[in-house]
Amino acid sequence: MTATSDQPSARTQRTLISVDAMGGDQGPAIVVAGCSASALKNPDISFILHGPAETLEPLVAKRPELKGRCTIRDAQGVVTMDDKPSNVVRNGKDTSMWSAIESVRDNEASVAVSCGNTGALMALSMIRLKKLPGVNRPAIAVLYPSTNPQGFNVLLDVGADVRADADDLLRYALMGKSYARNGMDIDRPRIGLLNVGTEEHKGRTELKEAHELIRDAADDAGFEFVGFVEGGDISGDVADVIVTDGFTGNIAIKTGEGTATLIGNGLRQAFKNSIWSRAASLLAYTSLRRVSKRFDPRRVNGGVFLGLNGTVVKSHGAADATGVSSAIKLAARLAESEFTNRLAARVAAAKPTKETEE
Repeated sequence: MTATSDQPSARTQRTLISVDAMGGDQGPAIVVAGCSASALKNPDISFILHGPAETLEPLVAKRPELKGRCTIRDAQGVVTMDDKPSNVVRNGKDTSMWSAIESVRDNEASVAVSCGNTGALMALSMIRLKKLPGVNRPAIAVLYPSTNPQGFNVLLDVGADVRADADDLLRYALMGKSYARNGMDIDRPRIGLLNVGTEEHKGRTELKEAHELIRDAADDAGFEFVGFVEGGDISGDVADVIVTDGFTGNIAIKTGEGTATLIGNGLRQAFKNSIWSRAASLLAYTSLRRVSKRFDPRRVNGGVFLGLNGTVVKSHGAADATGVSSAIKLAARLAESEFTNRLAARVAAAKPTKETEE
């Protein structure tokens, strides 16, 4: 494996972001509001909004900060959350989601953002953008709150594919490393492989094989391999990147979301229990606001599709304007760092395993 730089180069051109304005649960007004918030914060980005022109034009007209920075691309079809990915691939050419991906495929936009159907978005991205050479299965990477100095760990895969063999897990490690460097400015990320224990003799055969592959690749690829990690380490400080298959990763992230909701609801009920607890809540208000902001999922909204010939960011379907703006911020940062090109070079530099050589 040869050394490959993951550091961003200087850019002077405005970053063009392709946005599926019709995806998500709260409608296009929220998506346009998110674009507006991003435009106010970052003068170096502009947008292509995809959806019915008659719907989007009045929404954009109300946002003077988008004037001259937003092009509307008419697309009358809408992918719903109930649509089957296979049906969207066959019949979705007139949809806003297809149009948003097509802008990236045609090198018109640097990155695509959508709040829509995850399965359909991944299927369209794979069909239209194609996989990078050397990637068998793409992955979805998210930022997970942690006790690390950066405040978050990269977790992948969280649902692109429920299966992953040893070679896939090696590719996930390489992709996660590039994401951590470009998305979080971690020069030499620490990578852990999720397992049922930290001992090397534990786990399924593919995990033991992946352990050897990732360990052997670490020095040349510019990351530190910390070995097997457990579920409690996902939010810990022993690693910056947690690698696992999509089945396990999806369960892990949704378990975390459910636990956070349970704790939040429990605290609200506890502070309403009596007049004394309500008084205590007033005294603790500042600290509680700080904690709430620290774990606000809107701040890190956006799962990145890794392993494709183009960058796609999946925003949460229920995201509000703040959440959409966060996804756009992440998309802009990855685009400005030329993330896809650097990721392609990193994956291409990986030594093939015996299985792929055959």
